[in-house]
Amino acid sequence: MLFFNINLNCYVVIEVKTGEFEPANIGQIGTYISAVNHILKKENHNPTIGLLICKNKDNILAQYALDLTEAPIGISEYELSKIYPVNFKGTMPTIKEIEESLK
Repeated sequence: MLFFNINLNCYVVIEVKTGEFEPANIGQIGTYISAVNHILKKENHNPTIGLLICKNKDNILAQYALDLTEAPIGISEYELSKIYPVNFKGTMPTIKEIEESLK
């Protein structure tokens, strides 16, 4: 996802991973940041920020992966059980519900 933060005057590249953090993710989001910097970023904009959101991460591995990068990249975790309510039902009907409605 790509956003522009008006208050920070910079682009923000956000990548959400469905699995655990892997050091290779830094190279991938770094590529996206570089593309934004070459194609969209203007001279008056602040440096593009990258935010990598993973299911979970090892803090030490993440620190080592970020150690030599100059790009401003943050890594965060998510936990779906904290995002959705316990009795959450999706807005899309199940296959069974679709089949029943067609009878």
